[in-house]
Amino acid sequence: MMTYTAQDQINRKAWRSGGARRLFGALTGFTDPGEAGALASVADEVRGEALLDVGVGGGRTVPLLRQLSDNYTAVDYTAELVDVCKRNYPDARVLHADARDLSMFADESFALVMFSWNGIDAVDPVGRQAILHEFTRVLRPGGLLLFSTHNMLGPGYRENLLNMLNWPNDARNALDFGLKTARVIARLPSGAFNFVRHSRLNRQYDGFGLRVCAAHRFGIVIYYTELEAQKRALADYGLHTEHVFGNLSEHELNAGDDLRRVFWFHFVARKPRTT
Repeated sequence: MMTYTAQDQINRKAWRSGGARRLFGALTGFTDPGEAGALASVADEVRGEALLDVGVGGGRTVPLLRQLSDNYTAVDYTAELVDVCKRNYPDARVLHADARDLSMFADESFALVMFSWNGIDAVDPVGRQAILHEFTRVLRPGGLLLFSTHNMLGPGYRENLLNMLNWPNDARNALDFGLKTARVIARLPSGAFNFVRHSRLNRQYDGFGLRVCAAHRFGIVIYYTELEAQKRALADYGLHTEHVFGNLSEHELNAGDDLRRVFWFHFVARKPRTT
């Protein structure tokens, strides 16, 4: 039986909330241009092959991957979101499973494993290692891993309570401005409470760190990493990084690019074709 950490308990509570279920159940399309570019970079190679969609949530990625292959399986560790996804896509194969334990799948089962929207950041460093181990195990020789992870050098890493003070600049009129401003003010007490109590988990290491995140009113604690540190972590499992995209562009990042504006990366890595 898996032992859940304090970080797990915080994050799973956020994913189970009614607001999260409504949000994730309504999302469609790509999260950002970088995700579109990353998936395009592997699409031709995995077309028609066995695909595993990890952290499927309410099903945003179901049509994105099923247009590549009917041999499609999705998993999520939040049972409530699995139910939402099944309602949205009743003909898809959607299972309840934790990325740290994919023992329901045999070795070398998939040509592509995709873990989108920084799902790997929701667990601690030990859990992250377990996830990479499982992904390597279930990938076929030569198979591809596509996942996103928050950039430790980017603007998200130092988010604080000021990030909740996003006064509406798209209001249609004075009444709309007032209503949106009231919502901002109403969120402040719970956001401040979460920020204070969750900040106790903040940790910083060489090349990565754990930190409370502004999403869900500072309701989650996530992992951030530096680009080169993540490449080394993949290499520890024999996975070779082939491409890295930022969230801002559909074009691959190049050496020397300024990463301070990049909120997260999309990594494409390959398992060796032979052992």
